[in-house]
Amino acid sequence: MSDSEAPAGDDYWAALEQDLVAPDPRVPSDGTQARLLPDREPVELTEDQLHDVLRSTFGYELFRPGQQTVIEAVLGQSDCVAVMPTGSGKSLTYQFASLALGGTTLVISPLIALMKDQVDAATALGIEATFINSSIDQEERRDRIRRLIAGEYRLVYAAPEGLVASLGPVLDQVDLRLVAVDEAHCISQWGHDFRPAYRQFANLKSRWRTPVLALTATATERVQDDITAQLHLEAPEIVKTSFFRSNLRLHALKKGGDGPTRIRTKETIGRICLDRKGESGIVYALSRKSTESTAQYLRSIGVAAEAYHAGLDPEDRTRIQDAFISEDVDVVCATVAFGMGIDKSNVRYVIHRDMPKSIEGYYQEIGRAGRDGLDADCFLFYSWADVINLERMMSDNDDRDGAKRRVRRMYDFSEMSRCRHLGLAWYFGERIDACERSCDNCTDLGFDPHVRGSTPRAATVAIDLAPDDQDLFEQLRALRRSVASEQGVPPYVVFNDASLRAMCVDRPTTESAFLAIPGVGATKLERYGDVFLATIRSA
Repeated sequence: MSDSEAPAGDDYWAALEQDLVAPDPRVPSDGTQARLLPDREPVELTEDQLHDVLRSTFGYELFRPGQQTVIEAVLGQSDCVAVMPTGSGKSLTYQFASLALGGTTLVISPLIALMKDQVDAATALGIEATFINSSIDQEERRDRIRRLIAGEYRLVYAAPEGLVASLGPVLDQVDLRLVAVDEAHCISQWGHDFRPAYRQFANLKSRWRTPVLALTATATERVQDDITAQLHLEAPEIVKTSFFRSNLRLHALKKGGDGPTRIRTKETIGRICLDRKGESGIVYALSRKSTESTAQYLRSIGVAAEAYHAGLDPEDRTRIQDAFISEDVDVVCATVAFGMGIDKSNVRYVIHRDMPKSIEGYYQEIGRAGRDGLDADCFLFYSWADVINLERMMSDNDDRDGAKRRVRRMYDFSEMSRCRHLGLAWYFGERIDACERSCDNCTDLGFDPHVRGSTPRAATVAIDLAPDDQDLFEQLRALRRSVASEQGVPPYVVFNDASLRAMCVDRPTTESAFLAIPGVGATKLERYGDVFLATIRSA
């Protein structure tokens, strides 16, 4: 089928009404009943106490939507399923709970390569944390296990593979107060990223008898029900926040065409990256070859870019990921092997060189941009040829009918003429109004895609700052990078871009004023306050 014969984008809405928005039947469990939790008293904090911890530890005055509800549920010894988009602060919920509950909180995460960054971020807040996985040697592992049993850690991160068999006997000796299952959609065969290793968690509650907090950014009603069944959760509190992220500006560009309206994918991607030189971005492509050719092209026009895919040696993947996180590389051109759950908060743009295989995957991948709450751009390049290629790539082991349907829905979404944020929300069962400002169908966002040679308006952090403030922002950014390098942590662990921007606008010169900056808690004031205040005072 040619592009001209491809289905119309507004078929998307009819399809949603038929089989995606309508509630799915509850997935039955195997009938196993979890044992009752021990008679552990709920931890009750007043509104003032909750906000005191939020302010003093995390540096924020207000909880983001859903955070307080999740925290209060697990402090009350209830199970909880939290469906909150990337960038909404899911990690704060179990970090906060670990402080209030005492004992140790176990965080199950599939992201071995990123656990160190997660531990660095918690440690920067003054929370004792560690990870135990296959990346550490036996001597270090023994030391961390000894300290874990001694109760020295509030948070411990572990990977799902082999968790119950290898680390389980150790955790039996630990005062475990909460189990948080990150990327919980991986447990569901109905999810877009099913991982069989997650199925070993069915006995979590019966073994450790703690509340279980299941966290995911993308889950339809059917997947939520399957998470509840597979984890044997008991009457869990379901917390769902809006899928609408107004700071993500969505664009879709149809590849090819004729004459002056022709979209030349490689050149357009190059212009987008050059417009944002010095900012962090991710370019997703379907094939390893495409990631390499795109990275090579970007380097040829002066963009610091690297390719990342599963065919690289583990050492190279680690090197590239570390270079991106430490801001030695601006752009990573990657297959979907890169970025799942990435904690880097200042990704300013995400580009899909090829159409993703599902709306769930697309939503999760664009969610890696703008996690600091500042504006970020998301560019989707698509064509009917992408649909054909994706269907050709489906293996015999796939649920071919379901996978094919998801691909067609993604194409329909790309073609749609109504608000794109509205379309995403509807897919996940949420009704919202049109965004009016954050997608190409509601406003041109400074880009007329049919005029060759035009470029979208850059969504840089400093775009709304006065010139003097822009200069200070760059000084603080350089200082942040220097401090992070000295301490061996990613720059965003020191402060995110939103905090730096607030410093430029508010110009704090005293410790109390610095403490009022969003993201500055007591620990960060003690560690970084002097050097940042000195730079601000001298500006």
